Amino acid sequence: MKTTLRTPVKTDYDAIATWISDEKACSRWAGSSLPFPFIAENLPELLAVEGCTSYCLSDIDNNCVGFGQFWPGKQGAVHIGRIIIAPEARGNGAGRLLCEKLITKARQSTGASTVTLRVYRDNHAARSLYSSLGFFVIESESTDDLLFMSTTANDDA
Repeated sequence: MKTTLRTPVKTDYDAIATWISDEKACSRWAGSSLPFPFIAENLPELLAVEGCTSYCLSDIDNNCVGFGQFWPGKQGAVHIGRIIIAPEARGNGAGRLLCEKLITKARQSTGASTVTLRVYRDNHAARSLYSSLGFFVIESESTDDLLFMSTTANDDA
């Protein structure tokens, strides 16, 4: 799959809005601060986090097939989050491509060697992907529902 990581445009947010089917899906993707339902054109400001940068993974036809963000994390790390893949692109490696490109961009942009994320404990597909990318669980930073995971440049292949 030939893909590019690029800055999202209005039509990307329109597409992303169609990927979120209900309040639970919205909360699991973007957290409790994002109201559901929401208006697609408001997503850039609704998803804003201080120091945050948003990206779309686009296919060969420049269609957005994935979305993710990164922002400054704890102790000089960079945190990635709000990762989502278009339903029709799931299971085809798009999530791996998005994460690999997002991690590379986050490290290049911030100079951070450590990348962190949070994932729901019951999201086995995402947990497996993140583990395969060199992330490990830090239980002391985790909750009953969410795992806190971390990787450093020296940890991943």
